Amino acid sequence: QVQLVESGGGLVQPGGSLTLSCAASGFAFSEYAMMWIRQAAGKELEWVSSVSYGNTLTRYAQSVTGRFTIWRDDAKNTVNLQMNNLKTEDTAVYYCALSPDYWTTNYAAKGRGTQVTVSS
Repeated sequence: QVQLVESGGGLVQPGGSLTLSCAASGFAFSEYAMMWIRQAAGKELEWVSSVSYGNTLTRYAQSVTGRFTIWRDDAKNTVNLQMNNLKTEDTAVYYCALSPDYWTTNYAAKGRGTQVTVSS
């Protein structure tokens, strides 16, 4: 079955950086687009970024463009999210998710998430 396990979250000061990683198993990882989504306390899930299969295309929510970078390593079945210049509004639980299509923000499965807290 599909398993997605996120890691790398934590507490960071505004302006700091974190790198999230997601280990995937149970499906043909290299054949699917992947995404990161997040959920702040009391708010709905928000799409953050997607990467196509083959690592050829990436796209980002406007709120993180220029600060976050997504990439995948098909040899290791991982998808990663480098987050720079973090802001307090980036505080959320971050999930990696299996995407049925690169151009959608819907997901087919997601992990349990990793908490990112941006605070001074």
